[in-house]
Amino acid sequence: MLTCYAIPMAVTVNLIGPGRVGRTLLRLFHDAPDIQIGGVMGRSPSAAQTAITEIGAGQAIDCLANMPPAAFWFLTVPDSQIAAVAEGLSQHIEKNKENKVQPIAVHCSGYHTAAAMAPLEKAGFALASAHPMLSFADPETAANRFAGTLCGVEGAPDAVGPVQDMLASLGAQTFPISSDAKALYHAAAVITNNFTTVLQATALELWDRAGVPPEVAKTLNTTLLRSTVENIQKFGPEQALTGPAARGDRAVVDDQHQHLAEWDQDAAILYDVLSRMATRLKDTGRSTCGQDDPPRQ
Repeated sequence: MLTCYAIPMAVTVNLIGPGRVGRTLLRLFHDAPDIQIGGVMGRSPSAAQTAITEIGAGQAIDCLANMPPAAFWFLTVPDSQIAAVAEGLSQHIEKNKENKVQPIAVHCSGYHTAAAMAPLEKAGFALASAHPMLSFADPETAANRFAGTLCGVEGAPDAVGPVQDMLASLGAQTFPISSDAKALYHAAAVITNNFTTVLQATALELWDRAGVPPEVAKTLNTTLLRSTVENIQKFGPEQALTGPAARGDRAVVDDQHQHLAEWDQDAAILYDVLSRMATRLKDTGRSTCGQDDPPRQ
């Protein structure tokens, strides 16, 4: 269930990692009337200075020890750096003992849980992760498109609520994620986004091998993909599914698999696996046989 909240009072936010995600959030924070930007720290002082110059707010900080107190700390660093930054920050957290409210640390990884910042929990922080389903290729564009963005949130109960409040104040729609299944959540995003792109590339290569003109192949991709999305939205995956595997035409499936195997082994394996999953979806209403999944109603 999607939830929307209203942030109750003005808060100060520190941000570590002014990359594309961080700079997008800084723009959003600056435009929010109830949020004040505190310290901003990057890999170099110049990175932090560039970020705050873009929005005209905040203070560029040169090291973790000099970060000012804040209610929210956003660690918008690469996934591989979250734990190290959290450990480093936890060593300099004495300043925050003057805060009357427990500080909240948030990272924006789609894969890692809030527990990736475990050293900060020992230092008195409440931990949460917030994953916006948005492309951050350009911070200005991402900020302009942020309204209505779906954001998955997980973490400690005393952190999740305030983080949802803040995100909603920026225009997002939040939804919960199970912390123990965060990796599966991220895999779902990869499948629906990245792998769809790979499949379209594979289809274009196959049409090229079949002699279809490039401009026609692109139109075929676009037309079929658009109609597929519309049918899934209208009917759901089970009813929208068509093709030889869905209708039980095993002879066609086997023959196409053989031709693909002669062309490209990876494509043939992919075709075989997806055909089996398509058949299962039509037969049972589920494409997978995931452990502990509930039976079909």
